[in-house]
Amino acid sequence: MEKFDYAILGQGSAAFAAAIKANEIGIKTVMIGGNATEGTILGGTCINVGCVPSKRLITVGTFAEELRKRRYAGFDYNVGKLDYAEIVNEKNKIVEELRSEKYDRVLESLENVSFINGIGRFIGKDIIRAGKKEIKAGNILIATGARASVPRMKGIEKVKYLTNEEALSAKKLPDSIIVVGGRVLGLEFAQMFSRFGVKVTLLQRSERIIPNWEPEISNYLTEYMRENGIRIVTGVKLSEIHSRKGLKEIIGEVNGKEVSFEAEEILFATGRRANIERLGLDKAEVQLNERNFIKIDRRLKTTADNIYAAGDVTGEPMLETLAAKEGNVATSNIFQNSKKEINLNEVPSAIFTYPEAAMVGMTEAQIINNGIKCSCSPLEFKFVAKSRIIGDTRGIIKIVIDRNTRKMLGVHILAPHAAELIHEGVLAVKLGLTIDDIIDTVHVFPTLSEGLKLAAMAFYQDISKISCCSV
Repeated sequence: MEKFDYAILGQGSAAFAAAIKANEIGIKTVMIGGNATEGTILGGTCINVGCVPSKRLITVGTFAEELRKRRYAGFDYNVGKLDYAEIVNEKNKIVEELRSEKYDRVLESLENVSFINGIGRFIGKDIIRAGKKEIKAGNILIATGARASVPRMKGIEKVKYLTNEEALSAKKLPDSIIVVGGRVLGLEFAQMFSRFGVKVTLLQRSERIIPNWEPEISNYLTEYMRENGIRIVTGVKLSEIHSRKGLKEIIGEVNGKEVSFEAEEILFATGRRANIERLGLDKAEVQLNERNFIKIDRRLKTTADNIYAAGDVTGEPMLETLAAKEGNVATSNIFQNSKKEINLNEVPSAIFTYPEAAMVGMTEAQIINNGIKCSCSPLEFKFVAKSRIIGDTRGIIKIVIDRNTRKMLGVHILAPHAAELIHEGVLAVKLGLTIDDIIDTVHVFPTLSEGLKLAAMAFYQDISKISCCSV
C-alpha cells in the first residue's frame, strides 16, 4: 500500500487546481484520473466535451451567420459550401493542443504530484483502490465531475439519442434536430445547429426558457432565437420517444393536448448527474444531498472529516472556473487551515448564444423573496452608441439594487459579448458597489461596456434624452 498526504479523485478543473495548489505548498499528492464518461479524459469536461469544443463550434456558426446576414454595405458576400467535417477536425485539433499545453504538460511539471490513470474507489475512509493499487491518504478530495442526465420515458432504451459528447464529435450535420432542454446547454446547442443550417425545435418543460434568469432576458432571447428560425415550445411534458421511418419522434403534452415532434436526431440537454456510482461512498461515510450530488458545507467539506469535494460532483452551478476555485480553496482549507468559503452570489454565469447572456448576483424575484426592497431599471441596448456602430442593437441590461443603499445586488445582461461585459458587474456585486460608484467611473467611448454605466444612470434620468458626452 502506497501512502500519500493527499489523494485527488478526478482529472478536471477542480482536480487540477487542487493538484497545482498542493504542489505549490509541497504536499505529497496522488491524482487518480479515470472517469465514468468515455469522452472525459485528462482535463475533464470543459476542455474535452464542454466549453472549449462547444464555443469553437458556436463561434464558427456565428461567423457563418454573420456572412449570411450581410450586415455591412459595400461587400460582396459569398459564403460558399460548408464543410462541417473540416470544421470539426479543426475543433478537435484545438482541443488536443490545449489539452497537451494546459493539462498534460502542467501535470508533468508538478514535482509533488503522481498520476494514476484509473477509476478510484473507496474501500475505507482513508483508503482508495485504483486498479490493482491501494492508496492510503490522510486527506482526500472528490472531484469526479458530472455527466449528462437523460429523463426516463417510455421507449428511451430503444432510441439512439445524442448528449453533449456525441453532438460535439459528430462530423455530419443532421437535416433536423429536436433539442430537449431550454437552459444553458440546450440554448447553446440549439443556436449552434441552427447557425449551421439545421432545422431546430427546442422543447422546454417550464413555461419559459432559462426560468431561473430574469424574465426580460428570457423573453428577449426567446424572441431573437425565434427570429433565427428556431422553433421554441415551452410547457412541454414529455412521455414517449421512438423511431419511425428513419426519423425520431417524441410525444408529449402541451396545455392538456397531446403533441408530437419529429426530427432526424434528438439531443437531450436536460441537466447533469454526479459521477459517484463507482466511488464506494458508503465506505467513506460520504453523504449525498437531496439532488444526489455530494453534500458539502461552504468550506467544501463533506460529511466525512478527512474528505472534501469540489466541482460539478457537488451540483449547480457547474462552471469550469468555479470548479477550479473550489479545488484551490478546498486544498487551502485542508492544509493551510484557511477557513475560506465559497460565495455563489458573486459567481457569474453566461450563455454563449448570440447575443450572449450573462448574470451575477440575485434576480429581482430572489431579492424580493429575501425581504429586501429593491429597484430596477432595465435599459435596452439600442441606447448604447456602440451597438449602433457595430450594427447590432439587440439586448438589454438590468441592474437590481437595494432601494435604500443603492448597492448593486444583481446584474443581468443580454447583448453581444455579454460574457465579457459582466465582469464589471461581478466586481460591483462582490465589493458591494452602488450605482453611483459606476456612474462616477469614467468609461471608454464608444464601447459596449458603457452600457452598464448608462443602465446605472437610468435610475435617475431618461437615457433617451442625454448626449454621448454626458456619459
